[in-house]
Amino acid sequence: MDGYTAAGFEDVAEAFARNFAERDELGAAFAAYQDGRLVVDLWGGTADRDTGGEWDRDTVQLMFSGTKGLASACVLLLVQRGQVSLDAPVSRYWPSFAAAGKGAITVAEVISHQARLPWVEAGYADLLDHDVMAAHLAGQAPSADPRAAFMYHAITWGWLVDELVRRIDGRTVSRFFAEEFAVPLDLEVWIGLPDDLHWRAATMVAPDSVLVDESQSDPLLRLNRNPLWVPGAEKIWNSPEYRSAGLAAVGGFGTARGMARFYASLVGVVDGLRVLTPETVELGRREIRRGIEPTWGSEIAYGAGFELQVPAANLGRPADAFGHAGAGGSRHGAWPSREIAFSYLMNEVRPAPDQRPLVLLAALEHAVPPQP
Repeated sequence: MDGYTAAGFEDVAEAFARNFAERDELGAAFAAYQDGRLVVDLWGGTADRDTGGEWDRDTVQLMFSGTKGLASACVLLLVQRGQVSLDAPVSRYWPSFAAAGKGAITVAEVISHQARLPWVEAGYADLLDHDVMAAHLAGQAPSADPRAAFMYHAITWGWLVDELVRRIDGRTVSRFFAEEFAVPLDLEVWIGLPDDLHWRAATMVAPDSVLVDESQSDPLLRLNRNPLWVPGAEKIWNSPEYRSAGLAAVGGFGTARGMARFYASLVGVVDGLRVLTPETVELGRREIRRGIEPTWGSEIAYGAGFELQVPAANLGRPADAFGHAGAGGSRHGAWPSREIAFSYLMNEVRPAPDQRPLVLLAALEHAVPPQP
């Protein structure tokens, strides 16, 4: 284990070390900012189990749905510039999306998982081809099953949001994020890892018990299968094609340090810089929908793409926590009232509830008590 903690954050380093000693952590990183200052930057373990390569300061990690927080910020910047309205129908910007009865679906509904398009009826043979998958969704009818009205759009969310940004701005979400956020804020974060940086990526691993057998008795759940969460999917996750694809829902890579810096820029100024205004961030955190997700049977709550606080406290216990988790354990977000931003990344995916991020967030919370 290596890295740095500022005075007062030593318990976070101890919790990070215990994850290796007591929870068999393979490779991981954790970082936190307070009031625009890096106060925790830790990494350790094994980046590649097959070769024994160590996780070092430059290791970058696939974050799966942690990517959704990055893509949400792109939409919010377009809102800030007056180029899109959350209340407008998606078809205003993407006319072909109105097909099959989708003309009234709004941007807010898409970004908060209410589009009733949680799967692709045509299948996932072209998983890494954005144009093909977006065209499938444009022509697809929304599900009539009432459970689909607030079902997590694990992968389809990305094709919907990416195409929306392309139609409005002309750039992909990958390029938009790089030019508008990553470069100006000096973030080690990418939606789609550049080819010349693949050598820095940790290798993902997953026990078969974490992944899901596609055979389902419920037709809705069978349709809502996730092709990236089945036995053998690690071959996709670790492939050069997947790393480069830039899937806006599940294709982000970064360091924990870079992700924490991103969220720090949402709740304050970092090195004199911020991209989204406080008013825009508040809009992004404003609750759009809360309810029970039918696949998981647990409560979820969404603003404009950001996960909000729920009883499971996946992003820590502060009531104003927001951000986005990633499948298998990663956590990325902020606690505005405590001026804290954080990120946890790891390369071994595990089922929920996963104690690894929770003990780190508990230690971080203890280090930064509520302000009187």
